[in-house]
Amino acid sequence: MQKFDSEKIPTASLVLMIGALIAVLPLGLLSALVSGLLVYNIIVFGAKSLCRNGVLPSNKIAKMVLFVTITVVVISLLIAGGVWFVSFISDGQESIVGLIKQMADVVASARKSLPGWIQDALPSNLEDWQTGIHEWLLSNARYLSVFGRDAGMFLVHVIFGMVIGGLAAMQSSDGFTPGPLTEALRTRANCLCLAFRRIIFSQIRISALNTFLTFIFLTIVMPAIGFRLPLIKTMVLVTFIVGLLPIIGNIISNTIIFLIALGVSAGAAVSALVFLILIHKLEYFVNAKIIGTRISAHAWEVLTAMLVMDAAFGLPGVVAAPIYYAYIKNELAERKLI
Repeated sequence: MQKFDSEKIPTASLVLMIGALIAVLPLGLLSALVSGLLVYNIIVFGAKSLCRNGVLPSNKIAKMVLFVTITVVVISLLIAGGVWFVSFISDGQESIVGLIKQMADVVASARKSLPGWIQDALPSNLEDWQTGIHEWLLSNARYLSVFGRDAGMFLVHVIFGMVIGGLAAMQSSDGFTPGPLTEALRTRANCLCLAFRRIIFSQIRISALNTFLTFIFLTIVMPAIGFRLPLIKTMVLVTFIVGLLPIIGNIISNTIIFLIALGVSAGAAVSALVFLILIHKLEYFVNAKIIGTRISAHAWEVLTAMLVMDAAFGLPGVVAAPIYYAYIKNELAERKLI
């Protein structure tokens, strides 16, 4: 009887793990999973590196230092981000207010060359712009409140995931003998962490390539066609940082670049939009190629996984697809099935 139970334990742990990974998507907990895995890997492997190089005397102390460092960095970024956002909304020529003024100036200068029916539909001055935006905000308040709530929950999930990942990394197994199911689940978790590390290293390369192309576009292509955008260094830095997030990071950086270009001129916005669409489509194939190399999979396999997950779960499915597929490949390889 004991032999029968022990043979069933790996299968039970695998079913539990796959069930949990699937449940993460409809429950909206993917951000918590990714942030938790990221912090866990940083602390565990960062501590090993610090001890191996003699920087810190023990693994426990190294983990504590890394956990405190990550906490301080995250809190500092949240405070700085809040201050920057408030400033971006209200202060300076490059704020939202300044952006609206630039848009009004662009439309005003272009009115004479537009057909009459288009002129009638466009605001004629800054006051009309402000009135139109105010009315739009009132009519879409319900949708904006939902967006604000979702953004807030996303941030909360990220913070909780980071805390859980940090605590899991610092947990000591001294004096504790895990049961067979616990040990099997720990093996599944280690397999998932391995898949995540491979995807993260791939994503760093993808983000670096995307950042390089964006830098070329903003510093060479745009000035060559007559458009000079502000905040180029900031946009390049943001492109690399958010580019570490699969797919969605590219969307975030694209939105920022498009809005900044729109504040310069309509032509700059159109040029940026064309470039960003091309980059966005290219990223699917680059993702598949680079990630496929890391997890020993063909590009078509990763693209198929992304397509199926997109159809099943939308954008979160696209983000999760490379991680989940890499995990499945690890499990199958562990069992010598592939």
